[in-house]
Amino acid sequence: MKEGDLVVTRQGARFMGRSFPCSIGRGGIVPAKEKREGDGATPEGTHRIVGMLYNPARMTRPTGWALPVSHADRWSDDGDDPDYNLMVRMPHAYSHERLWRADPLYDLILLTDWNWPHAEPGRGSAIFIHTWRRPRYPTAGCVAFSRQDLLWIAPRIGYETRVIIRG
Repeated sequence: MKEGDLVVTRQGARFMGRSFPCSIGRGGIVPAKEKREGDGATPEGTHRIVGMLYNPARMTRPTGWALPVSHADRWSDDGDDPDYNLMVRMPHAYSHERLWRADPLYDLILLTDWNWPHAEPGRGSAIFIHTWRRPRYPTAGCVAFSRQDLLWIAPRIGYETRVIIRG
């Protein structure tokens, strides 16, 4: 491991010499080969940050490479969709998740390379790093931090920063 790695465990996360409380999936951390769509689990392994999205109505651009989301932006979570585990725009005929939300969970999203760019249907989509609902409240499989901590982390990571998830 390197200092620039974001290391996530059941107990919390470490990044750049600091420790952070975080939330993981309600299904816990599972071996990557066991991860399935809808299981609520966070996949173990070494992943990379491959993008950053933010809601421009709620915050300023956190880094020069962050992209704004709009009301039409979604993330496909349907294994039958040719665009499974990719960002899509409305109208979209397949099941998807809204990226522009009424709550602050997705005001800032760090995208990981879990099951991307060539997604295997059913292996799970959208392992994001985002804001938690409340301290340590489980996610649907993502990793979540307090808004304050996520805003500290975001400008310090880069494209392809490693996210190491340990069971």
